[in-house]
Amino acid sequence: MRFRHRAAAGLATLLLPLAGLVGLAGPAQAAADTTASFTKTSDWGTGFGGQWTIKNTGTTGISSWTVEWDFPSGTSVTSAWDADVTHSGNHWTAKNKSYNGTVAPGASVSFGFNGSGPGSPSHCTLNGDSCDGTTTPGDAAPSAPGTPAASDITDTSAKLSWSAATDDKGVRNYDVLRDGKVVGTVTTTSYTDSGLTAGTDYSYTVQARDTAGQTGPVSGAVKVHTTGGGTTPPPSGDKVKLGYFTEWGIYGRNYNVKNLVTSGSAAKITHINYAFGNVTGGQCAIGDSYADYDKAFTADQSVSGVADTWDQPLRGNFNQLRELKAKYPNIKILWSFGGWTWSGGFAQAAANPTAFAQSCYNLVEDPRWADVFDGIDIDWEYPNACGLSCDTSGAAAFKNVLAALRAKFGSKALVTAAVTADGSSGGKIEAADYAGAAQYADWYNVMSYDFFGAWDAQGPTAPHSPLTSYNGIPKAGFDTADAISKYRSAGVPASKLLIGIGLYGRGWTGVTQDAPGGTATGPAAGTYEQGIEDYKILKSSCPVTGTVAGTAYAHCGSNWWSYDTPSTIAGKMSWARSQGLGGAFFWEFSGDTSNGELVNAISSNL
Repeated sequence: MRFRHRAAAGLATLLLPLAGLVGLAGPAQAAADTTASFTKTSDWGTGFGGQWTIKNTGTTGISSWTVEWDFPSGTSVTSAWDADVTHSGNHWTAKNKSYNGTVAPGASVSFGFNGSGPGSPSHCTLNGDSCDGTTTPGDAAPSAPGTPAASDITDTSAKLSWSAATDDKGVRNYDVLRDGKVVGTVTTTSYTDSGLTAGTDYSYTVQARDTAGQTGPVSGAVKVHTTGGGTTPPPSGDKVKLGYFTEWGIYGRNYNVKNLVTSGSAAKITHINYAFGNVTGGQCAIGDSYADYDKAFTADQSVSGVADTWDQPLRGNFNQLRELKAKYPNIKILWSFGGWTWSGGFAQAAANPTAFAQSCYNLVEDPRWADVFDGIDIDWEYPNACGLSCDTSGAAAFKNVLAALRAKFGSKALVTAAVTADGSSGGKIEAADYAGAAQYADWYNVMSYDFFGAWDAQGPTAPHSPLTSYNGIPKAGFDTADAISKYRSAGVPASKLLIGIGLYGRGWTGVTQDAPGGTATGPAAGTYEQGIEDYKILKSSCPVTGTVAGTAYAHCGSNWWSYDTPSTIAGKMSWARSQGLGGAFFWEFSGDTSNGELVNAISSNL
């Protein structure tokens, strides 16, 4: 994908409830009148910003405070402010400064720090007592119960059984979670869930609670498919119909997973690529933790129509995707890593592909969301070539990375990659061993768009996604047909190649010529970025005035745009069928109309 946007980290404040972080039990003393709570203010994958807030809830002021907590191995404080922070091993201590030790009744003070590593604080104490004001330190939270097993499955019910959790003070009960939400609480290690819908997929986990009221980590997930009723039938044919869903679309674009349902698009696709996970330090990492798994969606924003709660184990886009799969069990979801902005980390990944693959597997198969994802997609722009930066990993690097991913994820998971469409002589397709790597991939998403655009501010104007070459094309080989031909000539099977469609246009301003090849003065104005605009806007603001090389263009006033329409997409899908391609993919859902007319054109014509 050529264009990438990320929400600022400051928008993604992640509040971690203290009850889920600390292990505490017994009677409290002064803790009943003071509390300390932790907030993760930002998260950039390899590190995070944190803030502790000390609040005096009593009637008597305090003159000093000391907060202590434990970090797991590999997590540490790198800098701090408004407190003196020290540590002994993994145990950390923060004491007030001279100016902020006094906290009057009803008042609060805070201190902050930057941390490295993925961990969260546990076993918190404030002035020697618990941080939550209810228990004293020393009691650990219960362990995770065993992954539940399902039996006695009917049209409307399923029985779940699991091995017991352990706790030093004893387990009081278990919460049973269906698709991330609590549906029952029991004191035994079995539960029968009823009132289900026939022929529907569900995902169950279990979480233990100890006698002090602390909850431990959730168990692994088990998938249950109720009998009868049938499932949502997959779209006709066996072609892949894949769309990218961007993690940042929930911000300014206000495009949520639920929009896939309301637009009708969910019923017309087979796969979703969730974009993007980061690639940094040679490892797969979270892209935006708030969007991915913490944002609480309201009932009207949620696929299920039920609002997220503060204490459910999984929120964010991941839970919404889980709910989508419950409605459309035929859809497979891949987590895509890299992209234009985050491809720089692949060079280090290529230096140790096995370690990279292990890190990706650990993240994709995290027990909190393992049931959401069916595989991994790699968007490396570009192996052994130049994109945002230039990679010199060598021609074999891409093959080595895909081989390691396939070895780690196994034959049942999907392993795919977004690849260049540069079919020019000596171009990017020739820079890496795509044919050798294809044996490890289920398919390649050939990015057959963004061939031309207003990064060449003076033009010449040209369609950004030509299907074929044409007289006057600015660069030979920059078209879909030449790219597909080059891959096939190198030995990549046609069935492993997907044609790419952009649900947006690229444009210039200062243009007087209607036909392609005109001069310009710069990029046309766009809603989110200069020189680019969604199809849903362009279809009305600058209607099509002509077609060239299998795609459309529009000249309105001094602006010139190129974009695909339902008609040109129909032609491209017909061509893809004639070539025996494996299907089509598109970037990305939010550019389409509210009734998904471009997605419908891809599905119905493929």
